[in-house]
Amino acid sequence: MSARQTLPRRWFMTDERLGDRLWQAIERLPQGAGIVFRHYSLDAAHRRSLFEKVRQKTRDRELLLLIAGPSEQAEMWGADGSHGRNSGAGIRSAPAHDLAEIRAAETAGADLVFLSPVFPTRSHPEAATLGPNRFAELAGQTQLPVIALGGMNEARFAALDGAYGWAGIDAWSGD
Repeated sequence: MSARQTLPRRWFMTDERLGDRLWQAIERLPQGAGIVFRHYSLDAAHRRSLFEKVRQKTRDRELLLLIAGPSEQAEMWGADGSHGRNSGAGIRSAPAHDLAEIRAAETAGADLVFLSPVFPTRSHPEAATLGPNRFAELAGQTQLPVIALGGMNEARFAALDGAYGWAGIDAWSGD
């Protein structure tokens, strides 16, 4: 089965501001969901240590784990793939905010794209949002599975056209 046939429809983007609520968020994910491990601000040793703890939780629940960073790092750390604007082995996701970035993800061979921000979000409170109509328009211009990100939850996903799935931070942490 190819990566595209098994991609999760529910995703959690880790975030430093969650603190210990990180574990609560992971527990709330449905079996087979995906996690994009970010935690960019940690030094390398602490980031690796936390990644290992998250990875152990993913094994127990059959969650897919991508690391934000180069695919070489994902392979070395034992992730299922990488998130970013890179190429390489494993499942690869890419961030996008407009059509040019979607095209760049396609060219790089991404397996899926996280299109954001759809709605206002605490992660990027000043960012201009796409809104449901622009999201649907952009999502309709690619064959890649499009994951809606930014102020998302299950109800908003259900009302959104063009999304393969959705990702969140606060939606999973209980905020």
